[in-house]
Amino acid sequence: MVENPLFFKVTAEEEGQRLDGYLVEKNILPSRSQVQRLIEEAKVKINGFPSKASYKIKALDTVSIEIPEPSESVLRPEDLPIDIVYEDEDVVVVNKSAGMIVHPGAGHKHHTLVNALLFHCKFLSGVGGVLRPGVVHRIDKDVSGLLVVAKNDQAHLALSAQFKTKTIRRVYKALVYGRMESQHGSFDLPIGRHPIHRRKMSTHTKRGKSALTIWDVVTAYDQMSFMKISLETGRTHQIRVHFSDAGHPVVGDGTYGGKNRAKHLIDPKLKQAVEKLPALLLHSENLTFQHPTTQKTVSFEAPLPSYFQDILGILNE
Repeated sequence: MVENPLFFKVTAEEEGQRLDGYLVEKNILPSRSQVQRLIEEAKVKINGFPSKASYKIKALDTVSIEIPEPSESVLRPEDLPIDIVYEDEDVVVVNKSAGMIVHPGAGHKHHTLVNALLFHCKFLSGVGGVLRPGVVHRIDKDVSGLLVVAKNDQAHLALSAQFKTKTIRRVYKALVYGRMESQHGSFDLPIGRHPIHRRKMSTHTKRGKSALTIWDVVTAYDQMSFMKISLETGRTHQIRVHFSDAGHPVVGDGTYGGKNRAKHLIDPKLKQAVEKLPALLLHSENLTFQHPTTQKTVSFEAPLPSYFQDILGILNE
């Protein structure tokens, strides 16, 4: 269990944020609503006194938060096939298949990665709450590749701190439409909830959070580009939004314009293969972090899924 309470000292750079937003950024709890509930229950204090969610934090403020002991999980362990790349007493590194949701949510209570891990591991960190045990970060449902899951609270907090300080390295491979204007580049545009389509994210929002995506062209084809992408931040749909807004949607991405483009492909064999894709062509290939117990840097790789390799094979013919 996490020892209560946890303490944070506000820095000069953090001054001026709302209290609830500040704590959300700390990745202690998975959602703003849970943070706000703890604030309402007076389990969050500023310099020893209860405060409001809207309080603007000041430099040198001491913020304390009492994390309640996790309730008994209401999730059902399920014997689902998962590809475990590495496991020890603290962490599990999984190569998630496209189509699998990471954790239960509205309308998705079963058949998630968390359900599968509860069957395999029996115990996961309780910091994320009863619906997100062990979940330190996520990958979109239709994206494949690596993510790390915490098996205990200490590992969870240590990994969350690395995400906060941006010391965890995540490298993706993607196939996008069009040819990039240069061999290397980056997208540095804030991302937030789409002002009209609430299930989508967008760079055209007044309340976006900073998002930095760094990219290199691995191979340029006539109508597509094979990309290596590094994330400096972890916003929802970050890669998909940034590339789509730049006019280069990820191949197969129906949400951000990567499906309709298939009809413009010249090669009939490539066009047919792309139209039959089971998922978008975005894969978390490499994950590097400091192990929460040994403090050693560990790195893992996951090969591209077969349907991704098949498309590259056609392009290279």
